[in-house]
Amino acid sequence: MNSIYLPLHYGKAPYWLLNRMKKLARPILTLIIQEYGEKEVINRLSDPIFFQSFSNVLGFDWNSSGSTTVLTGVLKSVLNTDEFDLRIAGGKGGNALKTVEEIEKFASELGIGERKRVELIRASRLSAKLDSAALQDGYDLYHHTIVFTRKHFVVIQQGMNESLRMARRYHLKDISIVEPHSGIITQRFENSVMDLTAENSGEARKTILDIVNDGTYRFDFSKVLSMVKYRESLVPKRVDWKALEKAYSLQPDRFEDLLLVRGVGKGAIRALALIAELVYDAEYSKKDPAKFSFALGGKDGVPFPVNRRDYDDVIEFMEEAVRQAELSDFEKRSLLERLAKLSLSRSKTR
Repeated sequence: MNSIYLPLHYGKAPYWLLNRMKKLARPILTLIIQEYGEKEVINRLSDPIFFQSFSNVLGFDWNSSGSTTVLTGVLKSVLNTDEFDLRIAGGKGGNALKTVEEIEKFASELGIGERKRVELIRASRLSAKLDSAALQDGYDLYHHTIVFTRKHFVVIQQGMNESLRMARRYHLKDISIVEPHSGIITQRFENSVMDLTAENSGEARKTILDIVNDGTYRFDFSKVLSMVKYRESLVPKRVDWKALEKAYSLQPDRFEDLLLVRGVGKGAIRALALIAELVYDAEYSKKDPAKFSFALGGKDGVPFPVNRRDYDDVIEFMEEAVRQAELSDFEKRSLLERLAKLSLSRSKTR
């Protein structure tokens, strides 16, 4: 396993840097598509190490939360053209709210049928609920994008913890309820989270669904605060009971259907999870599912040992892509020098 440090940085990337990143990204993406096809771009972007390395190679800060928002912005400018059969919908803040509208628009451009459009929209909405309600790790989502072709997609989204001034990036591919992430990047691993996406949270998910469908979700949380094992911060401050009443009237068959009910968010799911645990002894996973943290792991194996093979493979791949890309000798030399520095920093972790 590896890790990527994402302190929360504010501000904007300068236009000269953005223009340069776009210029360099285009030939590298073109080469990947020519050699391996559009699916490989989706596979690569679902790999947190490749994503971070791509951002670094194009010249962005190696350890900034902005590497997510800026790189996806660059990719959006490059890919959302007639030159490619890939599209990116969504973005940061208000742009994330336009995701469905953009999926419809870009899907039409690619000739994607109604059934696939519905699948993409559902994947977008479900992934947002997964990382805001089903997984509650202290980071609030503020960036959401979905990259898709006619057949494949990957969701890349990011959350922030303003009190800690840290960000966390989530990669989701072929979205399912159980273990949906291909990677979560963070600097800090939380001691206790609420992870209903974990495989061993299956009983909690089932119990939560039963509670909703039985209409037994009303609960007095005042007694929770008197219990030593629960901190006040774990108890939801506000629960949208009307949303749960709506869910009860819909009688969802699956946990993901419950998540997609409008109004069922962080507070409602946390309340249901606590009821499931307190009343029915159906415990959920409290282990942080983050898999990556930067500096690329540690030479002492803390928090995780460096996955040298994965990182070496990424560097080798990027070096070959740069060599074959249609760039000036100066641009190629500059990119290869940055890759050499990444390789050197990795070797220092041995």
